[in-house]
Amino acid sequence: MVKVYKFKLVSIILIIASLLFSLCGTFDIDSYAANVKNPVSQHGRLKVSGSNIVDKNGKKFQLVGMSTHGLAWYPEAVSEKTLKTLRDDWKCNTIRLAMYTEEYGGYCTGVENKKQMLSRVDNGIKLAKKLGMYVIVDWHILSDGDPLIHKKEAKSFFKRMAKKYKGYNNIIYEICNEPNNTSWKANIKPYCKSIIKTIRKYDKRSVIICGSNTWSQDIHEVSQDRITGYKNVAYSLHFYANTHTDWLRQRLTDCHKNGLCVVVTEFGTCDASGNGGFNKSETVKWLKLLKKYKIGCINWSLSNKEETASAIKSGTDISKLKKGSKQLTKSGKLIRKWFRKM
Repeated sequence: MVKVYKFKLVSIILIIASLLFSLCGTFDIDSYAANVKNPVSQHGRLKVSGSNIVDKNGKKFQLVGMSTHGLAWYPEAVSEKTLKTLRDDWKCNTIRLAMYTEEYGGYCTGVENKKQMLSRVDNGIKLAKKLGMYVIVDWHILSDGDPLIHKKEAKSFFKRMAKKYKGYNNIIYEICNEPNNTSWKANIKPYCKSIIKTIRKYDKRSVIICGSNTWSQDIHEVSQDRITGYKNVAYSLHFYANTHTDWLRQRLTDCHKNGLCVVVTEFGTCDASGNGGFNKSETVKWLKLLKKYKIGCINWSLSNKEETASAIKSGTDISKLKKGSKQLTKSGKLIRKWFRKM
């Protein structure tokens, strides 16, 4: 009886092994493994805890990724191949979708442009979901420095987003990119409270990121006058390494130690114009600080525009970004190198 039992057990094991071998020939194992280990499947829904973003296990989590340039001008960057390269080769966990509001082709510049922007944001969100990446939906105010100018349009946009994607655990809302020449207390804070209220009617948990005055640099003002009554609210800081140096790093350090949750949703390796002044040493100082405190960092920009801040060489098909650094600018090479070890 023992011999019969052993024979049957061996037969069962052989059958199972044969089935597994057969399945291996049917599925792309490398692709399957990559998807199983994607950032969202590992870390789940994010939330704000004190000065940091934390994952589903309560562990500090650093958002690391790239921002598109304007979706009206460089939509081809948001392709499955390019995002997959960012995820697997650059080790990015996040893509930021920069949707300009008032600039040429922006959301607030006409009915057809609005439809086009909605379509491109939807595409980016769905690709990020498919690839298991976090996605920042960026209401990219710039020339319209006071967010109250397009508050009505912003409420309509974020209502649509929150209703449509409330079940997604990878979505983050950045509700005012770079307010400027305005006031935190009188303009930006009331706007943010209104948009947060709109989002929270439908999406109770996603992280919402608010900008501050002076192109999202005045986080010290926010630190002394925060938005209350809502959970999972963070604040953005933007810097360009050749322009914003020790003084802004100290401001960030002070605010972080004061319990303010800050995410660097946009930074460049050059001067604030985006073109000129590539500064490797100052960029590295920033990245070391962000890594130390586990503060999220999103680089500007995933584009082939002929300017210093672009990560991709001019003339490159940015919808087909390849592994390695041959297609990258000096900025892109530096960012990829650092992101791979963040």
